[in-house]
Amino acid sequence: MATVVPVTSPVRVLVVDDDPLVRSALGLMLGGQPDVEVVGEARDGREGTAMAASLRPDVILMDIRMPEVDGLEATTAIHSRPDPPRVIVLTTFDADDYVLGALAAGADGFLLKDTPPAHILAAIRRVAEGEPMLSPSVTQTLIRRVRQHTDPKAADAERRLATLTDREREVAVAVGRGLSNADIAAELYLSVPTVKAHVSRLFDKLGATNRVQIAICVHDAGLV
Repeated sequence: MATVVPVTSPVRVLVVDDDPLVRSALGLMLGGQPDVEVVGEARDGREGTAMAASLRPDVILMDIRMPEVDGLEATTAIHSRPDPPRVIVLTTFDADDYVLGALAAGADGFLLKDTPPAHILAAIRRVAEGEPMLSPSVTQTLIRRVRQHTDPKAADAERRLATLTDREREVAVAVGRGLSNADIAAELYLSVPTVKAHVSRLFDKLGATNRVQIAICVHDAGLV
């Protein structure tokens, strides 16, 4: 078991992202904080892994999707070494596979890039002190995965909903919330006939005979 490394003051942060604009934005945001110091910026997972070894940061902000060596592979490599820094995966994607992959690789936090700056700073401070940090959407992802393994109805509902397009899924969730076709049309900026067509396809794809059964499916999947 790795030894817990004492956190320095200020917290030393390494930013790993292949987008120079993201690196610059994070550097500017973090650079104005008296208790946080950006000690380096890496352009990909390979460079980030090397800089993690040489700079010994307390916390790494790690992108997932990068060329050659991605964030998951880099996080795994970093955590294979003694006394690794803590890693917060910061990405635009909250897909189940990314979330679970990051946590399996040893990440201590998972945040979306549209997370408000104040929350990113709070996450860095909390993770530096050894407290895991997950965005609300990531927490819901984990809850949904656990529910799938423990509740057969949830797993079946997720399987059926997986056949839908993104727009059909939005309509299904709206039906699950009890909205009328007119309300759905107004909320999703669609015409009422288009909503009716989507609902008709939901009946076919979900094997439902009425709106209540669509709502039950959405509820069983934990989307409402």
